[in-house]
Amino acid sequence: MYLDHNATTRPSPGVVASVRRGVEELWGNPSSVHRGGQDARAAVELARASVARLIGAKARELVFTSSCTEAIDLGVRGALESRTRNVLVTSAVEHAAIRDLAESLRAQGTEIRELPVAPGGTYDLDAARDLIDDNVGVVAVQLANNETGTLQPVQELGRLCAQAGAVLLADGAQWVGKLPLDLSGAEDSLGGAIDLLALSGHKFHGPKGVGALWVRRGVRVRPRVLGSQELARRGGTENVPGILGLGTAADEAAAWLSRPENLTRVAHLRDRLEELILASVPGAVVNGPPNDAPDSNHRPPVTVQDRSPNCGGGGRLWNTTNIGFPGLEAEAILIPLSERGVYASAGAACSSGSLEPSPVLRAMGIPDRVAHGSIRLSLGRDTTEEEVERGAHAIAEVVLAVGGVAGKS
Repeated sequence: MYLDHNATTRPSPGVVASVRRGVEELWGNPSSVHRGGQDARAAVELARASVARLIGAKARELVFTSSCTEAIDLGVRGALESRTRNVLVTSAVEHAAIRDLAESLRAQGTEIRELPVAPGGTYDLDAARDLIDDNVGVVAVQLANNETGTLQPVQELGRLCAQAGAVLLADGAQWVGKLPLDLSGAEDSLGGAIDLLALSGHKFHGPKGVGALWVRRGVRVRPRVLGSQELARRGGTENVPGILGLGTAADEAAAWLSRPENLTRVAHLRDRLEELILASVPGAVVNGPPNDAPDSNHRPPVTVQDRSPNCGGGGRLWNTTNIGFPGLEAEAILIPLSERGVYASAGAACSSGSLEPSPVLRAMGIPDRVAHGSIRLSLGRDTTEEEVERGAHAIAEVVLAVGGVAGKS
């Protein structure tokens, strides 16, 4: 029972076949002028077009990278270095790819301004109006939180950035492939609010080791790795097998997203998982905004059907729940769950091994006694009702057993 799809997803059979083709058949250097190289180049460009279609972008605006983390680094550093403004706005609920980058930039002299969040985990827009001024070079935020699934009001942040002349980079790792996105949209849409978008292939059934940065036309980004590849925006011979796999994953995600009933089905399973656990474990709580209630920025409720390319913050990803078990330790829950074949996490996979509570949950104001015992459960496209029922039963059984032992100690 794999309930850790926000950490990574299993490559689909089609993706595996595309990667194999890139290794076995299209192994030529895509920068070579001979037939072998040009065949590889043609395949890379077809994959680029597939990824661009998934996010409603133009193929020439995409830069392939080794990961979403690299794409974020290229976008944030590259945009700051291309401007005279040396202020970065971000928040404490970001993935470590942004948080750690901000700390590194702070040590190098960049001014970092922290965007506060409301108790449900959404950005405080009133505070954002004061923080984002004409000294800000880049605002780096996420579309959906990787630990709680919270959907952020990025559309509104985009308006503030446009007024201040700042560049908005969106971490789309948990959005792309899970929700529709149209980056060619009007200025008053979510897509129209974003200047740079980072994405990761392995979050939507593609291979690891490949990601992309979308750069809106007219936005300058100084390259971090020099070279002639990717229109001189990211040097190094392209990872042809990985890129082919990413292209196939994009095509498959687009097909899956074209049927809204797919999102509805898994969202109902996520709700059922929560319902079963909360009913079985007294005191358990869900961390994050409710699915069917307004957030603290007074936006209307967001349902599965409302999560369109134009929706802003409020609600959560259809596949994600973060449940806290007060007084317990997440590791003490996850290890026996793993032994029973139920895979979950205590938050971002990149932060595993830490005994400290999640920085994301702390920033949301969740007490340490709840944050310490919080686990993330994230469903996938193929999660079944049987897996949810069995998984909820196993989680409740383990939590109650661990709680009994903790109570006696």
